[in-house]
Amino acid sequence: MTISTDHKTPRRAAFASWLGSAVEYYDFFVYGTAAALIFPKIFFSAEDPQTAAIASFATFGVAYIMRPLGAVILGHVGDKFGRKKVLTFTLLLMGFSTFIIGCLPTYGQAGILAPILLVFARLLQGISAAGEQAGASSMTLEHAPENRRAFFTSFTLSGTQAGLILATLVFIPLGTLDEAALLSWGWRIPFFLSFAVVIVGFWVRRTLAETPAFLEETKKGEAVRLPLVSLFANYWTDVLRIIFAALISVVSTIFSVFTLSYAVNTMHIDRSTMLTVLVLANIVALGAIPAWAILADRIGRKPVFIFGAIGCAVLIWPYIWAISQNNLMLVFILGILLSGVVYSASNGIWPALYAEMFDTRVRLSGMAVGTQIGFALGGFAPTISAALMGSGPMGWVPVALFTSITALIAAVSAATATETYKTPIDQLGKDARRFAGSMNHADRTV
Repeated sequence: MTISTDHKTPRRAAFASWLGSAVEYYDFFVYGTAAALIFPKIFFSAEDPQTAAIASFATFGVAYIMRPLGAVILGHVGDKFGRKKVLTFTLLLMGFSTFIIGCLPTYGQAGILAPILLVFARLLQGISAAGEQAGASSMTLEHAPENRRAFFTSFTLSGTQAGLILATLVFIPLGTLDEAALLSWGWRIPFFLSFAVVIVGFWVRRTLAETPAFLEETKKGEAVRLPLVSLFANYWTDVLRIIFAALISVVSTIFSVFTLSYAVNTMHIDRSTMLTVLVLANIVALGAIPAWAILADRIGRKPVFIFGAIGCAVLIWPYIWAISQNNLMLVFILGILLSGVVYSASNGIWPALYAEMFDTRVRLSGMAVGTQIGFALGGFAPTISAALMGSGPMGWVPVALFTSITALIAAVSAATATETYKTPIDQLGKDARRFAGSMNHADRTV
């Protein structure tokens, strides 16, 4: 395989992935924060606050309905026409749909039309997010040095954390506004700000070259006509494996959306305090993610991912308990440990773990389809948790149990994968293709 001799290219690819993911997920998480703190009050009837909260969380999750469909479409485009085209499209679509949300009328102004328009804009966000991380991870992996693939691909998730930090930070000063100002015009500011950051991200991405691995496949004429057909013929077990491993995303949405709402609206912890916990946890994650990735380049992807998943299954219990006790010191310590340190082990490694299951011809499709189906449950986790939430001081227990089960399923699924950290990039996914080919040959000879 022809490898670029430009040693700056892997760093440029990593930076482009970091910046693009930061922009994309700033937009995505701005919505999540607003869904937890503001949207129940302005986009739904105020007569039943609990129902309004569930409905608001549902609009957060509804984007995940479109993500599998978006994964199919954008995965096909990325594997057939190139990673760069997908990454440019996703950035522009996310910026447009986020800006539109900031322009929407409220329930008091437009009635039922307001949440309908909100859902439509959220669906557009879902299509965009479907191709972002898979495209950015594929782009970075295929530019990276062989022995540092986990490190370079981890920048995609570091960018995601940076986006979450920016999304949370922008709401902290808004928390100082009085309720009337916040609900009338203040909440729109974070959505309008996305326009500026999208311009920066677009400029960076348009100058990045297509990956050597994809160009090599195209030069050889080996790019598949229908990537999805090849994907499900040769890699259906890996797609299933990713779907279940991607349930680790439940931890993220429970931490960043559900527990935020539970702490502020049920336990009456100050809104700025909980937003600060989220910011600090994600600042720690900015350092923890590449650190875990460096370790994964030395000892393998699987042990790092599995440690993170099991650790999250354990730590979610004392974290929610600390919130229920209004113990702010423990909330800070456990929140940073859970989301900033331990979750980062799984979160920073999955781009390499998942991408290395496939060969270049179907890599973007395989990652996009597998992750977006798995992430769908993560997207609806706050809604599910709001429904599971019981009454009384131990009402949070079903939520913790639900989160633990999904994290353990993710750990078991990752444990069944083949370790690939020493496999050359042009050999990735070849075993699965050979196995599928031999099975098809056996079927034809019976």
